[in-house]
Amino acid sequence: MRGIQNRQAAMFSYVSQEDRIPQDHPLRRIRKIVDELLKGLSARFGKLYASEGRPSIPPEQLLRAMLLQALYTIRSERQLMEQLDYNILFRWFVGLSMDDRVWVPTVFTKNRDRLLDGKIATAFLNEVIGLARQHKLLSDEHFTVDGTPITAILIHNN
Repeated sequence: MRGIQNRQAAMFSYVSQEDRIPQDHPLRRIRKIVDELLKGLSARFGKLYASEGRPSIPPEQLLRAMLLQALYTIRSERQLMEQLDYNILFRWFVGLSMDDRVWVPTVFTKNRDRLLDGKIATAFLNEVIGLARQHKLLSDEHFTVDGTPITAILIHNN
């Protein structure tokens, strides 16, 4: 029997983000590592932010988003914000609910620069790489090659 295509959008979802992410997805292991590292950086975060004023992007979410950008080779903050807007896996990893608004790319960049200037982002990413290596989550076997020059050489030699 042919199924019926229902275009009526559901108002609520009874399946949580947590339930939508496969138990064996590699980001689950990475997220556990990241959560531990972020707990250790909490005191350093407190020193970077004023106690008054407009709330900024939580540094924990900012660093998780930066990590996704590096892991998935997302070329720009604008593309990262687009991915965060519709990618449930990325929202889950960063800690955004389905109803949370995604940040404006320029606001994200400004907040990112604060963490880079405070050397927290660099320390965080170095720790993530070290722990990922320790947990055997990295491989030196993978490499990427741009196929355009190879194609040009092959065509030229024929």
